[in-house]
Amino acid sequence: MNTQFSFIILTFNEEQHLPRLLKSIKELEAPVFILDSGSTDQTIEIGKQFGATIQFNAFENHPKQWDHALKNFSITTPWVICLDADQEVTPELRAKLKDFKEEEHLNINGIYFNRKNFFKGKWIKHGGYYPFYLLKMFRYGIGFSDVNENMDHRFASPGESLVWKDGIIKEENLKENQIRFWIEKHNRYSDLLAMEEVERMQNARGQTEQPRFWGSPNQRKAWFKKQWWRLPRYLRPGLYFTQRMIFQLGILDGRTGIIFHFLQAFWFRLVVDIKIDELLKQQNNDEQGA
Repeated sequence: MNTQFSFIILTFNEEQHLPRLLKSIKELEAPVFILDSGSTDQTIEIGKQFGATIQFNAFENHPKQWDHALKNFSITTPWVICLDADQEVTPELRAKLKDFKEEEHLNINGIYFNRKNFFKGKWIKHGGYYPFYLLKMFRYGIGFSDVNENMDHRFASPGESLVWKDGIIKEENLKENQIRFWIEKHNRYSDLLAMEEVERMQNARGQTEQPRFWGSPNQRKAWFKKQWWRLPRYLRPGLYFTQRMIFQLGILDGRTGIIFHFLQAFWFRLVVDIKIDELLKQQNNDEQGA
């Protein structure tokens, strides 16, 4: 059994994806922990077939679900790797993990993986989507889930970190091949993001990461988010879509890629802005009626 690191995976009806992920990490012989939120398909049975330890927790949002997983599993390895069920470890990353030795990383607390994102079978290579670094591996007990985020799930790890540019995870949600699923999912996400932004306007929610343009990948994302919140609503979705299509060459991703960038950069962000105004109006009405 691998004594260097363990895997933690979140699931909900992931029978399409879970075998793909578990097969990609099987030869690493690491402990696997699955936190499920009420699957009704074969997810649990698949996890058991691969020897995973499984617990249940009702889902509220991704950051809180990850927080629960990190605090409630009996992890005995010094490192953990947190993966979504629709991700898989590529051969390049698997080779790096097979060679990973704790004693060679004594001054490191976190490791960023590089992500390849696929939409409807198409690798989204441009528009700021590759390279795309995610903190996925960190010291257990030091790294944590950033619950200051309501929709984006992000891990934080104080101290020094590494970026594995060639340590790639592949992400492809096969359910999103049906556009209805993508729209319904992002409609739910827009509720969470709109509420989060309203709370930030009212200083009820802060940023865990220090915003730094030249900092770590997480700090750089925090810096961009800070600029985003300052932009005028309804204008910023158009600016963001233009940036991704023109300046980050999203147009080179072809028809499928352009559809993705339009939905993710413009449609989704516009819906969030509309819902922010609805929330603010409702709060104002509640105050006047009190």
